[in-house]
Amino acid sequence: MGTGEGATQPMNVTKPIVYELTEYAATILPSDAIPIELGTLLWQTYGENGTLRKSVVKIDFPSPITGGQWRLTSQGWVGYIPLSDVLGFRLQPKVGLANIFGMLEYAYNLKSFHFLDGLSHFDTLEELYSFLADILSRRILDRARKGLYRTYVPRSDQMTVVRGRMDTRHLVQKPWEVNIKCHYKDHTSDIEDNQILLWTLHQMIACGGCNPQALTNARRAYRALQGTVSLEHVAPQAWMKRIYNRLNDDYQALHALCRFFLEQSGPNQTEGNRKMLPFLVNMARLYELFVAEWLKAHRVSHLWIHNLDVKSQHQVEINQEGSLSFNIDLVLFDRTTGQPRYVLDTKYKIPTAPSTEDVAQIIAYATATGCSEAVLIYPEILQMPLDARVQNIHICTLTFAVDGDLSQAGEQFLESLLACQPIARTA
Repeated sequence: MGTGEGATQPMNVTKPIVYELTEYAATILPSDAIPIELGTLLWQTYGENGTLRKSVVKIDFPSPITGGQWRLTSQGWVGYIPLSDVLGFRLQPKVGLANIFGMLEYAYNLKSFHFLDGLSHFDTLEELYSFLADILSRRILDRARKGLYRTYVPRSDQMTVVRGRMDTRHLVQKPWEVNIKCHYKDHTSDIEDNQILLWTLHQMIACGGCNPQALTNARRAYRALQGTVSLEHVAPQAWMKRIYNRLNDDYQALHALCRFFLEQSGPNQTEGNRKMLPFLVNMARLYELFVAEWLKAHRVSHLWIHNLDVKSQHQVEINQEGSLSFNIDLVLFDRTTGQPRYVLDTKYKIPTAPSTEDVAQIIAYATATGCSEAVLIYPEILQMPLDARVQNIHICTLTFAVDGDLSQAGEQFLESLLACQPIARTA
């Protein structure tokens, strides 16, 4: 359990050099800008076949092809990579930070924190990360002072006196044992609700994205939980289908923010005795979550009047054994019959026109669900939008823009979706 606080980082004498990379734009750096061993570490961890198994940065080493220079291209991820004490990479989004936060707010249900005011002064995602980390740490500290949520957990143990229910079968089978096996319930705070908080703090402390104030508060919150809560690895999916009551209803907002931090923690790399975790946001995943949660948030006012409801990550079995299945981003159902009316798939990329693979995928989704309306959603208007029919399936491309007013973009998207016509190009 003491390993979490072991993420303590040595004090840096000098600030690291930070290079900025913008989504899908190649950045050229001199050959001596990145030591070859750090360039290799970057490639091994964040390259096409790196630890993450998804390309975060496309890395072209200095060669005659690159004119003897480094060529780095961010592949749809934003955030910060602390590659070493002396070198880091800031992956900048194409859209403004205010819109990034607006997307995060919907995607991770952060509205309950009520901290939207004053966000305009952030210049980098690291500042936003530290801001959110500080809020989470202080909220956890407040809850620890009031008392962590506790519940009864079933236990079994060999005891010198009877506690709870004595295991008579064990007593008959092994009458020579002095200690008595008992089954009882322990009222404890060492439960998953609190383990999610402790593991998130552990990951935040190990990350190179926190400023000193946020790091101090994260360590204080970690120590407040460390004595009574076990440090257990927690997957981001742990928040799903959790049940809250009047005693732990405030944990719902805490767990929503924990999910954000756990999902943005990428692979770690080790330098000496220091473990460093990057802060990385997969924009394709964020865009998918944002569109889904925006539709859910507005279904009463927009979809229900058309007798529609929305479901995200809808699974369709392909064979009877269940070994093959589709996981569809979004499906709009008829509220009366329960039949699928639209299948939707988000694509966080800006091609000239939809690819053959994307069209084939959405046709397969529509066929599997017996749906006649198939929609591909892009963050910008395509130069060559698609509006076509393949047998009885109508396929079109629509836009849910993220580079302007998100509410207005959502209204335009829904209007076009329900009319099933692409958004017209505007001047």
